Amino acid sequence: MADFALVAGLLMFVFAAVFQLGLALHIRNTLISCASEGARLGARADADPSDAAARTTQLINSAISARFSQNVTTSTESVDGVQVVVVRVVAPLPLIGPFGLDQELTVTGRAFQESQ
Repeated sequence: MADFALVAGLLMFVFAAVFQLGLALHIRNTLISCASEGARLGARADADPSDAAARTTQLINSAISARFSQNVTTSTESVDGVQVVVVRVVAPLPLIGPFGLDQELTVTGRAFQESQ
């Protein structure tokens, strides 16, 4: 009985740590996907790069939570003479369940502009 109590406590701790890692990776991958999709929309020939921020925010709000879309910025950079739309998302890192602390998670999505 005592062995079960000791092992069960350890197993619960390991389960919680693996679950937390999975949650953090899921949120990171979702933010990367939303930023990339927003950059692709902003890079279209008939779109403006500022449209990328609105689309990224909309995707994050529908996929995760509006709490993660508070800091979405767009810019245009030149990489080897090619114009690139860049979407950066700075979101709280979920360290205790879905709740974030002061740590930040920064992801970037890029797409080549079609109007070149």
